Amino acid sequence: MDHTVGTTPLDDRPEGFTGKPIDRVDGPLKVRGEARYAAEHGGIGEVAYAFPVLATIAVGRVAHLDTAAARQAPGVIEVLTADNVPEQDTSSDDALPQLDGDAVKHYGQPIALVIAETYEQARHAASLVEADYEAKPGRFELAAEKDKARKPEDLSFAKADTGKGDFEAAYASAAHTLDVTYTTPFQFHAAMEPHATVAQWDDGKLTVETSNQMPTPGRKVLAATFGVPPEKVRLLSAYIGGGFGSKLDVQPDAVLAALAAKATGRKVKLALTRQQLFHVVGHRTNTIQRVRLGTDDQGRILAEAHEAWSGNEPGNDEFEPTVLGTRSRYAGENRLNTHRHTDLDLPPAISMRAPGEAVGLLALEGAMDELAIQLDIDPIELRVRNEPTVDPELDVPFSSRQVVECMHDGARRFGWDKRIAKPGQVRDGRWLVGIGMSSGIRGNMLQASKAHVRLDAEGRLTARMAMTDIGTGSYTVFTQIAADLLGLPLDRVTILLGDSDFPDTPGSGGSFGAASAGSGLYDACMHLRDKLAHSAGIDPTQARFEDGHVSGGDKRVGYAALAGQHGVEAEGGIEPGSNNTDYNQNSYGAFFAEVGVDVDTGEVRLRRMLGVFAAGRILNAKTARSQALGGMIFGVGSALSEEIVMDPRYGAFVNHDFAEYHVPVNADIGPMEAVFLSELDDKANPLKIKGLGEVGISGAGACIANAVYNACGVRIRDYPITLDKVLAGMS
Repeated sequence: MDHTVGTTPLDDRPEGFTGKPIDRVDGPLKVRGEARYAAEHGGIGEVAYAFPVLATIAVGRVAHLDTAAARQAPGVIEVLTADNVPEQDTSSDDALPQLDGDAVKHYGQPIALVIAETYEQARHAASLVEADYEAKPGRFELAAEKDKARKPEDLSFAKADTGKGDFEAAYASAAHTLDVTYTTPFQFHAAMEPHATVAQWDDGKLTVETSNQMPTPGRKVLAATFGVPPEKVRLLSAYIGGGFGSKLDVQPDAVLAALAAKATGRKVKLALTRQQLFHVVGHRTNTIQRVRLGTDDQGRILAEAHEAWSGNEPGNDEFEPTVLGTRSRYAGENRLNTHRHTDLDLPPAISMRAPGEAVGLLALEGAMDELAIQLDIDPIELRVRNEPTVDPELDVPFSSRQVVECMHDGARRFGWDKRIAKPGQVRDGRWLVGIGMSSGIRGNMLQASKAHVRLDAEGRLTARMAMTDIGTGSYTVFTQIAADLLGLPLDRVTILLGDSDFPDTPGSGGSFGAASAGSGLYDACMHLRDKLAHSAGIDPTQARFEDGHVSGGDKRVGYAALAGQHGVEAEGGIEPGSNNTDYNQNSYGAFFAEVGVDVDTGEVRLRRMLGVFAAGRILNAKTARSQALGGMIFGVGSALSEEIVMDPRYGAFVNHDFAEYHVPVNADIGPMEAVFLSELDDKANPLKIKGLGEVGISGAGACIANAVYNACGVRIRDYPITLDKVLAGMS
């Protein structure tokens, strides 16, 4: 992607499907129960069942495992431990070996695996395994380890540290300064579908039916773990019940199921319980964030610093890219944006929806609200005054940027002009009422992706990609794209996803899925159009594709005739290019919320909320709205309720279920709406779209916190905003 995209066939189809609120093409399958998820593969009698035994200490070693009772339990086929687990290749950085020694690195680490004829038998037998440990003291609390933190290695998409000018000097000489520290807690993905895998070995080839967002990279991990070529692994993941990052990488369930299958020669199913997930598959790390802002008398930022601390398991240098959004959100010539990383003896910290911006903007956008109050400037006006014209650190232009328009449009729709700036001035019975706003930013990325398309003798199009649909609507938007490019009705297009044997894609994650895989599909369809036009003797640049025919001049030929008995095929792909570095690419949003705060209990209730977004072309108005609303609801959870509570005595997460890890439910959410500004980003990709899956959460929680302050005058910098913290501030 090295150039600006001109007019495309998607631009010339006002009567087409792209952009319309098309119902999900996979919806009927799901409501009929015909869309099978990972745990639904392999019926009773067809599979054996595996159940893991998890460590009950955080650091140390397994001194002895007594598996005798488990082995004698009814239905047990095998019990795997470090002593008898099949061979794994531990030399590769891509490998994810399990049960590969006696060391315990975190609470809840799998230390044994029971395989039995039924799930109930496996679970019962697992409860009979007894472990003796040699425990050691652990490092569990980020605040206690903060002074030992180090600069981590750069991530592929984010540098650990960036800067510009002389922050310290500019901050010291600024007319007005703000220095605040925010903290965010451990969070859990809470996808509806628990992780599960069905694994089978056949003539040295491993097939796993698993819940995984990225089949192509996932196959690579499994191949590395078992020391086999990638073509000896097939990863299937056609339907996924949510992931939010917890299924980006292959997780222990897939490896454990494959080990069990290899050890027993059986097809084996392993489904983790909800309680097991909290320790086995990873979480979002907690963070400590210091934000310093120095301005002139007009509120223009002269000095900006955002410093963040986070942790991960020893040996894992992956850090939460907390300050990523800060780097291009506001203008300022003197900048300091850093990450520091420390070792914590906890389960791995992994990507969770909008890694970086989701938590970083809770601090930055809260600090901007505090600065606006300090300077007595309207929060929107303060943001407008600090709107950059080019990327403030890299000095490159923006591919497109309508964040100011998002704020102004949202203010008009929400009634921002009726806001009373002084806190505690609006009361509705026992509720103090306040409104707040924040802005959002989320990076837009393009990844290499390929696609294969085939038009058969009946004029039906089938597309294949190793892409996934995690509930976001991938099947639907790809159907719309292909249907419009070939001029076919939706029911004449079939999209096949979730198979690592299909052409490589990056999968679903990082808000790059639709843009990357969709662009690969676009290219494949354009190559197919060329083939059809040439076969029909029509100049491809003059050809029209509609109603199952290609036409041009005085010719009109049906696809079925052109495809013939053997069909016609084409492949295509996309590669990131200079546009990724020549332009700063982001999706943007603005959030507005009205909350009520109970004067007696400190309870916070969301009364209404609005999000306005600029994210390039919208492929499907209905699924896009669902994604935006889902992100906003995620932001409400981050602001008000979501927190994994860690017991510092044991390094264990104590609220490891949905009864006590509180995600927002229907009763928590008032009227909510998402609006999209008209935009085409011709520098992002051939579809002119931007990532949408994560901008909805990026900044959303901060507008809740800002509204709470406006309601009752209490500023909470330690998320989530629970009633005890509000009451303490009100007393």
